Amino acid sequence: MKFGLCAVSAFLTASSLCVSFGTAFVVPLAPIGDIATSPRPFGRPFGRPLRPLRLSSSSAPPSEPTRRPRPPYVPGIISDPDYVRIFDTTLRDGEQSPGATLTSSEKLEIARNLARLGVDIIEAGFPIASPDDFEGVKGIADAVGNEVFDDGYVPVICGLSRANEKDISRAWEAVKGARLPRIHTFIATSEIHMATKLKMSPDQVVNTAVRAVTYARGLGCDDVEFSPEDAGRSDPEFLCRILGEVIKAGATTLNIPDTTGWNMPWEFGELIRYLRENVEGADTVVFSTHCQNDLGLSTANSLAGARNGARQLECTINGIGERAGNASLEEIVMSLALKGNTNFGDWHGNMGTGKLYTSINPVYIMPTSRMVTDYTGMLCQPHKAIVG
Repeated sequence: MKFGLCAVSAFLTASSLCVSFGTAFVVPLAPIGDIATSPRPFGRPFGRPLRPLRLSSSSAPPSEPTRRPRPPYVPGIISDPDYVRIFDTTLRDGEQSPGATLTSSEKLEIARNLARLGVDIIEAGFPIASPDDFEGVKGIADAVGNEVFDDGYVPVICGLSRANEKDISRAWEAVKGARLPRIHTFIATSEIHMATKLKMSPDQVVNTAVRAVTYARGLGCDDVEFSPEDAGRSDPEFLCRILGEVIKAGATTLNIPDTTGWNMPWEFGELIRYLRENVEGADTVVFSTHCQNDLGLSTANSLAGARNGARQLECTINGIGERAGNASLEEIVMSLALKGNTNFGDWHGNMGTGKLYTSINPVYIMPTSRMVTDYTGMLCQPHKAIVG
């Protein structure tokens, strides 16, 4: 094996960089099915052929997953405060990249790879968007959402909805077949969005959010994520108010989006800290981040959120997504794998030891990256961190 200047990328190309209690070592690539040359006319730069992962005909999970044990999944609670849940939204926000439309069968293959990778939550789509999106999400929930690995892991399958009953009902119909279904509902909270997009007062926005979460819980969904869209530009005091109310209504995860990629890492980290300290009931939910990359800071902002107590990080394979994209899963995961043990002490309160970790198996980062590149047609630049 040859090691280039980008050691992590080299490790992940033909092997896995495993980190256990701060010790890095290389293990061989696990058997993951047949790898074949891409059937599509897309190739890597400089003539290197694209070779995405091809799953075998069997949908059964691998018998010996090599990943770190994770705490039992409970909505709103993580028994180990050092554990960081990885929420992958490649199939929802990632597909909103211009020209990145995926078929239902392609989504299912990617979802199976995400499960092999070990992501905690797969946001499979926006079921109300179209009949095809509904069927795609339902297919993933019914299949991948019921494929239990030998270590007991099965991914949460999540559907996105706006804060209205029609959207929420459609999302629930799509995901309820999974062992661990989740509804993710949202409404804008920044002054400019409330006034110009929603044309609603702050009181109306709060009432709508509460009704949405209450309705989702009433359908039988005990795992409800709420996002105040454009939180990065919202009034922090108003965020405290609306988040406290949706917690009372039954929300289990509070996702704080930097929707426009506006925040600096120190600003975003401080926002997470402020909300954790001032939202009523904050200790009964999991705080999450969703950072766009308009200023190239999505990964940095996500990690700043983790350093200040966020324990779910939303991201996509290859960082694909709207406009400039999302936080990159591979960058977040490998940053935590290599630095999480030493550099993430919570400087603003007592939350675990600060030795953060995930249960991602990095063996599957490169194959999943290649599959997403192939199916979306969106090539990574040659110098893309980790997977370039």
